[in-house]
Amino acid sequence: MGSSGKAFDIPKMMVWEAYLKVRSNKGAAGVDRQSLVDFARDEKKNLYKIWNRMSSGSYFPPPVRAVEIPKAGGGVRVLGVPTVADRIAQTVVAMTLEPSAEQVFHQDSYGYRPARSALDAVETCRKRCWQSQWVIDIDIQGFFDNVPHEPILRAVGKHTDKPWVLLYVQRWLTAPVQQQDGTLVVRGRGTPQGSAISPLLSNLFMHYAFDDWLARMQPLVRFERYCDDVIVHCVSEKQALYIKRSIAERFTRLGLTLHPQKTKIVHCVQEQRTQDPRYGVEFTFLGFTFRPRYARLRDGRWKSGFLPAVSKAAKKSMAAVIRGWRLGRRTDLSFREVAAMINRIVAGWINYYGHFYKSLLISFLSDRINPHLVRWAMRKFKHLHRWPAKARRRIAQIATNYPGMFIHWRHGALPAGSTTGAV
Repeated sequence: MGSSGKAFDIPKMMVWEAYLKVRSNKGAAGVDRQSLVDFARDEKKNLYKIWNRMSSGSYFPPPVRAVEIPKAGGGVRVLGVPTVADRIAQTVVAMTLEPSAEQVFHQDSYGYRPARSALDAVETCRKRCWQSQWVIDIDIQGFFDNVPHEPILRAVGKHTDKPWVLLYVQRWLTAPVQQQDGTLVVRGRGTPQGSAISPLLSNLFMHYAFDDWLARMQPLVRFERYCDDVIVHCVSEKQALYIKRSIAERFTRLGLTLHPQKTKIVHCVQEQRTQDPRYGVEFTFLGFTFRPRYARLRDGRWKSGFLPAVSKAAKKSMAAVIRGWRLGRRTDLSFREVAAMINRIVAGWINYYGHFYKSLLISFLSDRINPHLVRWAMRKFKHLHRWPAKARRRIAQIATNYPGMFIHWRHGALPAGSTTGAV
């Protein structure tokens, strides 16, 4: 019995801190359609209800709402959206588990961890591709739908002595998913993407299933892992073949399968390396495609290297967003309002995808966004309706006078004809 007279001693302040985190992360409503705004209308009562039920052991998670999100490379990814109250409860458990888990997590695990990012993983991968010629690009087939529950619960048990943590993790793992037609699907495997606890549970599983296992089996082999996205570096073809086979056998024993087409060995060809024609020379990791590319050295010379740049799938996704703005129909907006509408989004793309081989991204943004601005001008101003050449000159003139108006212009993606330079 806890100090509060409840079965479990869960501090009320922890529920409040979890709520603040959930509120800052925003997010959609779950199956109860209660938004964060709705929750806040009776904040104190709603938070007390969560604390009271969790402390007494009577908290049972509602179904998770399934939402289909299009993948950049085609197909859909199913996210599970918990209710606001359930996200708060999950965050309480994640906050309790994380400090212990962080003490053992591998230095090359980057996903959903404090002070680590996807760009850190890509940068480390870039350096190691220069050091080692061979890479294994690991793809676990349907990871979030098929990850087994028993190893997750064992991993959680290693990092807590609080029975309520294990109790609620078990309930979340088996909570049903509500499909878009309203039907409920009971899960015996998997952990839905989109929940507050899922990233930590996935990292715990992958730590013991992969990171710790590989570090013990092959302590000299380096890797980068971001949740279930894994790149392994090898010094020879023979080592790559052996480790790929070992990893496949390891996941098979755990009830998971490596994707037969997407899991592949890649030869990192660059200066003074001869390509092995039996293997491909590119792979994609966290939105960046690694392949042989030319890079300019500080002394002005060009050298072939194995480098990351924005991937085709990422460009396809950005192009879809740009089309979705339907700028040609936004004649109700001023030029500055158009800039304000798109700058926040484009700034995010540049901050992420522009981190490596920026010129490719800038060229893409110039080719995709600037023509839409021309079409906007043609519809906005009557004297340009039938004169695309005049509209292009007008946009170029604005770019000359106000080169900082659009984020992509500031980074060099200026329209052709602007006197401050053109891409």
